[in-house]
Amino acid sequence: MRIIGGKNQRRQIIAPSKLPVRPTTDMAKEALFNILNNHFDFESIRVLDLFAGTGNISYEFASRGAEEVIAVDINNHCIQFIKKTADQLAMENLRAVRAETFNFLGFCKVDFDIVFADPPYDFDAIAQIPEKVFSAALVKPSGWLIVEHGEKPVFESHPFFYEKRRYGKVHFSIFKMPENQ
Repeated sequence: MRIIGGKNQRRQIIAPSKLPVRPTTDMAKEALFNILNNHFDFESIRVLDLFAGTGNISYEFASRGAEEVIAVDINNHCIQFIKKTADQLAMENLRAVRAETFNFLGFCKVDFDIVFADPPYDFDAIAQIPEKVFSAALVKPSGWLIVEHGEKPVFESHPFFYEKRRYGKVHFSIFKMPENQ
C-alpha cells in the first residue's frame, strides 16, 4: 500500500503478513480522497478511523495534515504497527487506540468531522455501525460517516444516508450529519 497525497505522498508501507487485515485498495482510496478533497479542508478536520487495521486510511488523513486522527482497532499487532509507522513518518497528529469498536463508541466523548469505518466484510454487526456512531454523537454537524463494505448491506434507507460509491468490489456508503443536529 502507498500514501497517495500530502507530506508523505508516494511512501510505500509494507504491513507484516501476520496482520489479519484487508487494506482498502489504492484505487478505491484515491477515488474516495478525490471526493473528500471537494468537501473538506483536511488541515482543519478531526478524523476517527474505526477498524483501522494497517492504518492505511489513517496515514492518508495524517499525511494530508488532518488536525487529529484517531485509529481504533482491537488487534494489538495492528495498533503496534500503526504506532511504529506513525513514528517513522513523524505523524504527530495520529494516535492509535486499542479497543473494541462498539465499546470505544460508548466511552468516546469527542466529535469528528469524518468517521471512517472499514470492518471485515463478514462482520456480523456491520449494519449497526451507522446507528451506533450517530447514537454516540460522534459526527459533527455536516460531518460524514463513511462505511466501507462489500455488496451487502444496503444502507439507503438510513435517514442520514447521503450516497454510495462503488470501486470494483469496494463500496463506500456515505452518511452526512444534518447541519442543524
